[in-house]
Amino acid sequence: MWRRGVGLGWRDGRRWCSSAIRRHVEDEGDWSYASEWWGSSDCGREGEGHTVFRSVSDQGNGVVSVVAYPSSRPAPEQWPTIERWLQERYAKIHPEFDQNGQFKILGYQWRVLRFNDNTRQSTAKIMAACRSTDYASLYLMQQPHCLAVPYLKSMVSVGLTTLASSDYDLLGAVMGEKNMNVLCIGHGGGTLPLFLASKIQGATVHSIEIDPVVISASVQAMGFPASAVKKASDELSFSQPLDAVQILWEEVYDRIFLYRSDAEDFMLHSSNIYDLVFVDAYDGDDIFPRKLWDPDGPFLKALSSRLHPVHGTIVVNLHSDSDVLPLFPGILPMGKYVSQVAQAYKEHIGLAFTVSVPWLCNSTLVACSGVRFHESSIPVIRDTLLHGLISKSNFVDSVLDLPFPSLQYIQRGFVLVE
Repeated sequence: MWRRGVGLGWRDGRRWCSSAIRRHVEDEGDWSYASEWWGSSDCGREGEGHTVFRSVSDQGNGVVSVVAYPSSRPAPEQWPTIERWLQERYAKIHPEFDQNGQFKILGYQWRVLRFNDNTRQSTAKIMAACRSTDYASLYLMQQPHCLAVPYLKSMVSVGLTTLASSDYDLLGAVMGEKNMNVLCIGHGGGTLPLFLASKIQGATVHSIEIDPVVISASVQAMGFPASAVKKASDELSFSQPLDAVQILWEEVYDRIFLYRSDAEDFMLHSSNIYDLVFVDAYDGDDIFPRKLWDPDGPFLKALSSRLHPVHGTIVVNLHSDSDVLPLFPGILPMGKYVSQVAQAYKEHIGLAFTVSVPWLCNSTLVACSGVRFHESSIPVIRDTLLHGLISKSNFVDSVLDLPFPSLQYIQRGFVLVE
C-alpha cells in the first residue's frame, strides 16, 4: 500500500498526462507514467477507469475493488512477437491443434486494487489474450517483470542488496543453482511474488493473505495464476482456461504458493527457514496491524526463529508519519510510528535501517539477522554499511537484469536504526 507524497506535485502536465508511446522504454513501471494508472483528477483521467471487480470483505478491508485504466505500452507492433510466444506454448501442450488455436492479443491495461474506493493497495500491468477459434477463452496474464509503484522497487532494491552484502550466493539463486526461500506477507495483487519468482529461478515464493476477497481479486482481475492458490474452498472459485497455467506460467507455477492465512498463525505453525521476507500488510483503514510489530507479541519472535541466522533479511513497507517538513525534497524524516516499528524489528532481528521512497510518503525498513549490535566486536558505522550496499547495487542490477537502477532507492534518506 502507498501514499502519495504531500507537496510532491506532478511535473509538466503535458508529459504526465500524455498516453503517447515512448520508444525503447525499459521500465514499464516508470513513475513518469503513473498518471496512466493513478486515476487522479489532476490529469483528468478519473473518468477513464472502470471497475472490473467489486466485493465486500469481512476481514476488515471494507469494499475491495479493482479498477482498470488504459495502458499506452507496449507498442502494438510488439504484439505479434508475444502472440507467437503464446502460440508456441499452446502448440507444445496441444500439438494436434497447433494450427487451430492461433492467439490474438486483445490489449493491455493497468489494474489497481483498492480498499473502500480510496486506498490503493496494488497496481499491475495486465495482458489479455484469446484463441482466435474461441473468443470466449480469455487469458489474463499479469506482466511479472513490471513493478509500477516506487515503494516496491525500493523494497526489492534494498532487500536484495542487503542479502548480497551478507555473502549470500545471489547469482546461484538467480541461475537456479541454489534454492532461495522467500516469504511475502500481504499479497495484494501479487506483483511482488511474481516479480521475484520470474527473476530468480531458484526462488520458492510463499505469499500470505488473510482475505479471500483479495485473493479472488488478484486471480480474477489482476492476472495472478490461480494454480498458486493452495487449499482453495468455495470462497475461492476461479474461472480460467484449463491450460492457462501451462501456457502462461510454465516457468514459475511450481515455485509460487499463495496461502489464505493469518500471518501470525502462519509463522507460529511454519517449519520453513526463509532467506528473504517482505512485509506489506495494510487493512481497509490504512493501518499496519500492531501484531505485526508488537515487541511483546508472538509474531516477531516466531518470525525471527524462521529467518536464516546468517543472512536472513526482512523488508517492511511503512508509511512515514512525521509532521516535520522534509529538509530535502521527497526525503521524509522518521516519525514516531516508523521509529517504534523499526526499534521492534531491530530488537528481534538484528541490524536495521530505513530508506525513504521517492514520490511517496513511504519508508522501507530492512532488518538483517546476520549482524546484531550487541554481538558485533566492531561498531557498526552508518557510512560503512551504506557504502557496502552501494557497492553491491550494480551487481544486483546486472544479475537480475532489473529494469530500474537500485542505487537511487538504496541511498535515499538512509537512516541507521540505533
